[in-house]
Amino acid sequence: MHAEATAAASVPSNDFFLARQPILGRDQHLVAFELLFRAAGEDDDAKLTDNAAATAAVISHASQLGMEQVVGEQLAFVNVDEVVLMSDFVRFLPPHKVILEILETVKPTRQLLARVAELKELGFKFALDDVVEHSPELDRLVGLVDVIKVDVKLVPPEELTGLVSSLKATGKKLLAEKVETLDEFKLCMELGFEYFQGYYFARPVILSGKKITPSEMAILRLLELVSSDADARVIETAVKRDALISLNLLRLVNSRAAPGPQIESLSQALNQLGRRQLQRWLQILLYTTAGGVELASPLLQLATTRGKLLELMTQARYPNDAAKADRAFTVGIMSLADALFSIPMQDILDNVEVADDVHAALLDREGEFGTMLHVAELLEAAEGGCKLYNALRKLGLSVAQIREIELKAFDWVRELTHEVH
Repeated sequence: MHAEATAAASVPSNDFFLARQPILGRDQHLVAFELLFRAAGEDDDAKLTDNAAATAAVISHASQLGMEQVVGEQLAFVNVDEVVLMSDFVRFLPPHKVILEILETVKPTRQLLARVAELKELGFKFALDDVVEHSPELDRLVGLVDVIKVDVKLVPPEELTGLVSSLKATGKKLLAEKVETLDEFKLCMELGFEYFQGYYFARPVILSGKKITPSEMAILRLLELVSSDADARVIETAVKRDALISLNLLRLVNSRAAPGPQIESLSQALNQLGRRQLQRWLQILLYTTAGGVELASPLLQLATTRGKLLELMTQARYPNDAAKADRAFTVGIMSLADALFSIPMQDILDNVEVADDVHAALLDREGEFGTMLHVAELLEAAEGGCKLYNALRKLGLSVAQIREIELKAFDWVRELTHEVH
């Protein structure tokens, strides 16, 4: 049996889940996702510590996953070690959609360098992973790669400037990975990194005395009216009071409408959209209004993905309870509102009425929705093993179910991006 077939066979198809971590450019727009594959078992992650097994198993499922569905218009960074690089499996990946990330354990032998050159001829691009020093091994590979990833957590701050200066001389683009704070991001920007990976953009930076703007408040008030089942005329009047909301609503409905006459009245637009879709759209509009955030922003992508994940988890558990699924979506999309507004979650909840189970999940990660939100956060962080297994067991969901739910959520967010643009 070939090494790659052995690797794929060693991972049962239901034992791994997909984690998708955003990679941003200097303008803070999404440029790619790193795809990570982790075990989610009762024990630890030992089952998938073999990188070749993890990557080969997923590549063998590439046709089922569909890169377009998983990453949309962005690129996918995929980890590869020597076994995967030398295998035929790697050819199943679409060269125009992926950047193969050569793990730090790979030795640049003559045979391996020849293989990387061969794959480059086929259109593949490469990155070097977890670089912490400018080594002779790096110099042997650097002529074949496009991106160098620097693990900023493992490089002492006093050595980072020198390392970056040395790596910049290679002429390759630099990516700072594991950037978790705004200060780390600012430093990496100053040093000239092109790309950034880490959740610094989703960490709330609480600003003392900051208030929610009138435009944001108008959306929150509208959300309250919709969720409290207010009269249609009251909702229409509230929409009309804010020109930005009115224009966005008409634009959205016309982008969704079948070919034909444009919808020009708010009354028509609200009727066509319906209460459920109006609520959903308002939640998304919060992110596109605050600070002029675009739908391509990583914060909105993360929030809408969380919303859809929680909604689909709830539908799997309660197929006939649409109201509960809607509340789950609200938990997911509002879970990053403190990062969006730069004010504490308690202050946000003081300004909008939400159901008790939504409140408990957002404030304290409590209750069933709190557990679901915890699952979403574990997936983002690519934390598998017993933490994820226990949370899923609590919800009565399998790893196979959560992987299917993830793919549906990614696909929905991708379609949403196209729809609003």
